[in-house]
Amino acid sequence: MDKKCSGEESNWLEVEEAARCTGKKAPIVNPRRWSSAANAMAVALIMTIPPILFIFSGRLDAPAVWIKSTVAGLGARGESSKKLDVLLGGLLLPGFDGQSCASRYQSVYYRKNMTRSPTPYLIDQLRRQEALQRRCGPGTDAYRRASDRLKSGVKGVDTVDGCSYLVLLSYRGLGNRILAAASAFLYAMLTGRVLLVDRGKTMGDLFCEPFPGTTWLLPLDFPLQGYRDLGEDAAESYGNVTLRNETGGSSEHRFVYMHLDHAASVENKLAYCDDHRQFLHRVQWVVMRTDGYIAPILFLNPAYQQELHRMFPRKDSVFYIVSRYLLHPTNDVWGMVRRFYDSYLKSADERLGIQIRVFVKDDKPVQHILDQILACTSQERLLPGLPSAGGAPPPPAGARSKAVLVTGLNGWYHDSIREMYWRSASANGEVVSVHQPSREEHQRMFHRMQDMKALAEMYLLSMTDKIVTSGWSTFGYVGTALGGLTPYIMIKPEDEEVPDPPCRRAMSMEPCAQGPPYFECTRKEVDKLLDTGNLVPHVRGCEDMSWGLKLIEPISEKDV
Repeated sequence: MDKKCSGEESNWLEVEEAARCTGKKAPIVNPRRWSSAANAMAVALIMTIPPILFIFSGRLDAPAVWIKSTVAGLGARGESSKKLDVLLGGLLLPGFDGQSCASRYQSVYYRKNMTRSPTPYLIDQLRRQEALQRRCGPGTDAYRRASDRLKSGVKGVDTVDGCSYLVLLSYRGLGNRILAAASAFLYAMLTGRVLLVDRGKTMGDLFCEPFPGTTWLLPLDFPLQGYRDLGEDAAESYGNVTLRNETGGSSEHRFVYMHLDHAASVENKLAYCDDHRQFLHRVQWVVMRTDGYIAPILFLNPAYQQELHRMFPRKDSVFYIVSRYLLHPTNDVWGMVRRFYDSYLKSADERLGIQIRVFVKDDKPVQHILDQILACTSQERLLPGLPSAGGAPPPPAGARSKAVLVTGLNGWYHDSIREMYWRSASANGEVVSVHQPSREEHQRMFHRMQDMKALAEMYLLSMTDKIVTSGWSTFGYVGTALGGLTPYIMIKPEDEEVPDPPCRRAMSMEPCAQGPPYFECTRKEVDKLLDTGNLVPHVRGCEDMSWGLKLIEPISEKDV
């Protein structure tokens, strides 16, 4: 019988699994209380076992030695449990309903301790943003008044009630949407705006509400007609609005649309340089469309640099920290994550993630991508080699195990790697198991179940110990940064040949901004292309996309 169905639950997570076996509702279990109960049982054993030891050991000091070692073990266990800080150093607030969003407080038990801690200043700013969201968000009188003004078409009205809004449009694939959500939240904090996310078809099925006492989802009755169809040629686009202002046109605006697609025009990318003290501060509603991660570009704007430095003194962990605060999978998605992890990854000595995105027609499998994966994992010693002719003996009992998580649209790569280690033992005796949660064959944007599976796989990737990702892939960016992992990035092949080297270690865990501007904000010389990766030491070109930008932690002379 499965241990989880045997009634021999050994920890608080298995209590829930056992409940599923019986069909009963799982009790709410506090892991610390469970630990305390286990300690109490152990103490009872301490009191009864010493006489037996005394009788059979023949040593007068045996009970004392046994008690001392056992108590020390309990103390060590207690210290270990204290390290699991479900509030992530103050990043999260207590008091949320743990049953309605289990991932908020449970994810810490499936991940390593945070590799970067939030600063007290960032925590203060998060509490301020939460208060703003509650005071001005949907359902409040302030939101109703702001919506009425937007609906009536009133122009030139300064921000009233101390409330202004940033509406983020859902756009492109799930990886793009997640990177955009984190970026928009950062921009909202920098500019003092309430963040409202267009739910599209799946947003409400993917993530829990991040803010206490309010919603971040744009209400279904949002009064701006046709807002989802806005493009960079819209009269309200930032580029057109600033052009009219410069030529003596009206400076009064009902709303402004920021078109920040990776391929946006130079005029629209000037929005990155707005210091929010020109005309945007007078506009109550800003609608933003972006398909990627724009945080590195915000770090180039002198108006935001000091504030960003106070929030993130370490520049290589912006998405990592923001995502831990903002992005909590719903119970449906979290259940998928837990069940797969507990079944296939939990017991391994080491977990390796391999994220595969192939930019070829119809997403068909190609041999040179498999060759690149194997060359990368061999070069970096991430997977053990196979023996030469003659084979290898079966692995000894207790051999080290490695679980390989493969994600991708096609299952051929997974099957090929799994067959390698099925037909032959590894050369070093390591036991390798290979697993793939889904194989959808083709990407379908805004498809509810595919989006849920994709999000679950991103979180599973974040729970691995090491990770290999495909260059240019926003899916890989998210899976890496969620877990605070520094990936080995496979460079995008050209002419169907394996690049040399096949992969390289990334400079940081941060995602790449794939469509940055090429001008300096202080001068805005849009007719002169600049290498913006040389403007500040913590922004550099991306490993997989030379024209992209990435946040890093600069190496000081003392670190060399």
